[in-house]
Formats: sequence, C-alpha cells, structure tokens
Amino acid sequence: MRVATFGVMRGDWNLLTRLTITLSLGAAVWLAVASGVSLPGGVDAARTIAAADDPVRLAELALDKEFDARTAVREINEALVAGDTELARSFLDLAAEREVAIPPALTAKIESAEQDAERPASKAASFARGFVTGKPEDVASAAGMLTGDLFVFGDVRDAVREGWRGLRGDDVDYLVLGLAGTGIAVTAGMYASAGLAAPARAGLTVAKAARRGGHIGAPLVRLLKVEKRENLVKFVSDLGKVQSRTSVRGALQGLKIAEHPKDVAKLATLAAAKGTKTRAIVKLLGRGAIALTSSLFTLASWVFWALFNLLAFAAACKRTAERMTLRHCERRRMRRLRMQNERLAAAAQAA
Repeated sequence: MRVATFGVMRGDWNLLTRLTITLSLGAAVWLAVASGVSLPGGVDAARTIAAADDPVRLAELALDKEFDARTAVREINEALVAGDTELARSFLDLAAEREVAIPPALTAKIESAEQDAERPASKAASFARGFVTGKPEDVASAAGMLTGDLFVFGDVRDAVREGWRGLRGDDVDYLVLGLAGTGIAVTAGMYASAGLAAPARAGLTVAKAARRGGHIGAPLVRLLKVEKRENLVKFVSDLGKVQSRTSVRGALQGLKIAEHPKDVAKLATLAAAKGTKTRAIVKLLGRGAIALTSSLFTLASWVFWALFNLLAFAAACKRTAERMTLRHCERRRMRRLRMQNERLAAAAQAA
C-alpha cells in the first residue's frame, strides 16, 4: 500500500513539474520574441533622447534610417526637374559623405546643369533682379540681393516701401520694417568694425527675403516681433552663419522648419558641421534634422518596454532554470526513496 501510494504521488508530481517547466519555457520564449522586437526600438529611442540637444548627432541618427541610394537618386532627379542644381549638388555631396553610390550618368547630369547655370548672360540678369527686387530666385539673384543690402540700398528700399504702404492706408509689415531699420544700423556697425558684423548683415537680408517669400512660419514671426534688438541681432547672426555655410536658399529652407530663434542656432550648428550638405539634410528630414519629432513620452515608452521585456525574459529564464534544477533534485531524491523501499520490501520478504 505504501509503494502504491508512493507511485501515485510520484506520477502526480512529475505531471505538475512538467507542466510548470513547460509554462516557464513558453513564457521565456514569448518574452524572448517580445525583447527581440522592442529592444532595437528601445535602443534607437535611447540614442535619440541622448542626442536631443545635439543637432548634428540627431541628424546622423535620422539619416541612418532615411537616407539610401534610392532616396538620393529620387531627390536628385526631383531637384533637377525643379531646376535647383544647388539642391541636387547638396544631395550628391551627402551621398559621397555617407558612401552611397550614385549612378555616373546622374552625376554627369548635375555637372551639365551647373555649367548651364553659370552662363554669364544668365547670371548678370539674375544678379540685377535680385539687386532691385530683393528676391533670391537663384544663386546669382541671391548675390544681387546681398549686394544691395550691403550698400544699404536694400534696407532703404524696404523701409520706403513699407512707409509708403502706411501712408496709403495699406497693411504695413512691421517685421520687415524693423529688420530694415536694424539692417541700416548693423551695416554701419559692420563698416565701423571692419566686417565683424557681416553674419548679422547677411542674416538680416535673408530674414527679410524669407518674410516676403513666406518662408517664416507664423509662430516664429510672432516671437520675432516681440524680441529685443540684441536678441534679434543674435537671431540674424545665427541665420547669417547658416547662409555662409550653405547658401541663401539653404538659409531660407532652414527657416521653414524653425519655430523658435533657438532653432536657428541649432541650424547654425548643423551647418557648421555639414556645410553645403545641410540643404539636403533639411529637405529630407524636415524638422527632424534639429529637433525631436516624436514626443518624449513615446520615446520613453519604447525604452521602458524594451527594458521591461528584457528583465522579464531574464526572470523567466531564471525561474525555468530553478524549476528544472528542482525537478532534477526531486527525481534523485525519489530514486533514493524507491531504492530504500525496495530494500525494505526485500528485507521483509526475507524475514
């Protein structure tokens, strides 16, 4: 009777331990799959959060995901169709930096378009238009616009134009009027300081062109209207640094994604590191080139779930190992008990 009872207990115990081990292994496998899915996203999220205040690193992380040969070819072709050889060259330079292969025929097409844009007659006409109108349609017209402002002609032109609108009862763009007044003062300071204020002078020109062309968003316009003169000078100085490292069109493109004067400071940092490639980066990534496009809550959630799944997987593995070890120890103990019972039974029969 004791032997039979022992056999029943042993069978029930084996069934129970096998069930618990199976459940533990199943949980471990499930958590391994969950960890494999969430861990890469969590690592990327952690890197993104760490690079939140570093626009260069932030752009590099985003380019790792967004930029490849297919994207580069597509963007270059679109730029060439639009007649923007400068942007096409920017993508070509970015591809070279990141060791992305571009078809030789497409490279030759860019060089041919650049040669056509360098024709003297075309450049002279564009320069004159930029000088008179203050609208940067291409590289030559942007040079004309900068030259006009360098000799104060552009600032006087804009101040007179806005003043005339006020006299006629039309809407006056007080931001352009304020930038023109600041430009006259900055230009005088530039001559007095032997050119030390040149970035601010260039930035003022770009800011006026951006305002006229609708390249500045409403949130940034509202902030600029209430900025003090020294903060406004800091803003246009950063903008001038972007222009000097990229181009006027590059600075205008950067302003489209700026929502705060601090964003322009980040653009200046990015432009100092990437130079002419900045236009391609901003065109491809948008605001993601200088700021977190996902909320901190979303990124933090990725990190949390990745760590949770990893720790839960480790705990499941630990629990499975413990149960398998316990089962092994119990089997050895039961084997010893069985052998002891058999010896007792043999001794009883012999007696």
